[in-house]
Amino acid sequence: MVKGQMHSMQSILLMCVLTLLTLHTSDGQHLTDETCTVQILVPGLKGEPGEKGPKGAPGRPGRVGPPGKTGQPGLQGQKGIMGRYGKVGPSGMKGVKGDMGDPGPRGPDGEPGVPCECSSIRKMIGEMDNIVAQLSSELKFIKNAVAGIKETDSKVYLLVKEEKPYTDAELYCQARGGHLAMPKDEGANSALVGYITETGLGRVYIGIHDQDVEGIFIYVDRSPMSIFSKWGKGEPTNAYDGEDCVEMVASGEWADVACNLTMYFVCEFDKDTV
Repeated sequence: MVKGQMHSMQSILLMCVLTLLTLHTSDGQHLTDETCTVQILVPGLKGEPGEKGPKGAPGRPGRVGPPGKTGQPGLQGQKGIMGRYGKVGPSGMKGVKGDMGDPGPRGPDGEPGVPCECSSIRKMIGEMDNIVAQLSSELKFIKNAVAGIKETDSKVYLLVKEEKPYTDAELYCQARGGHLAMPKDEGANSALVGYITETGLGRVYIGIHDQDVEGIFIYVDRSPMSIFSKWGKGEPTNAYDGEDCVEMVASGEWADVACNLTMYFVCEFDKDTV
């Protein structure tokens, strides 16, 4: 095929040369080379294959495709083995009391009692119970007294280590012939301070209150408190409109407190009546 193309090309060139010669002899003119310009593009021979080029850069990401269809649910797995028992929880609230059951059968009759007049015996037993209760109270009082007392020239003081509200504490002292302690001078107050300090207490009831008229404090024997006082700083406060009784703290100062508080207390007795 290549040889045929070359032969055809030679024929065309020959014809062009002859044409130029003819024109030159007939006209006597010099013609330019452009008169017989023939452009023939002949493909060359196929070259050898080149080397493989480098790998190109990755292309742009394609568009996100549509979401796939939801798959079918799988089969349910087998039930696992039972786990370990948990810790025992806290006890629940106490339930409502149930209904009373049916009455049981009647028991057999007892042996007949011995006939007697028991009213006098019952009365005697009642009186004995009262005496025993009174003796038990007195015995407790004696035990407290044996544990230690304080006295001044005219007074005897007994610290009672039974927590009671104010009114009950005063009744306790009255039942034994005294009152709650009423420090009416510095000597009496100091004696009480030493007493409660020795026993390691921080506060005790003493016989002062304003239960009758708010703000006017008096002693439990109803004598006015007009000569001596030992109020702490800012006292009395009457906090919450309910502090009508008085305590003594270990420093010897006084403070008003609520009368329903329970605490130890000191009884006071006249020395000539003890």
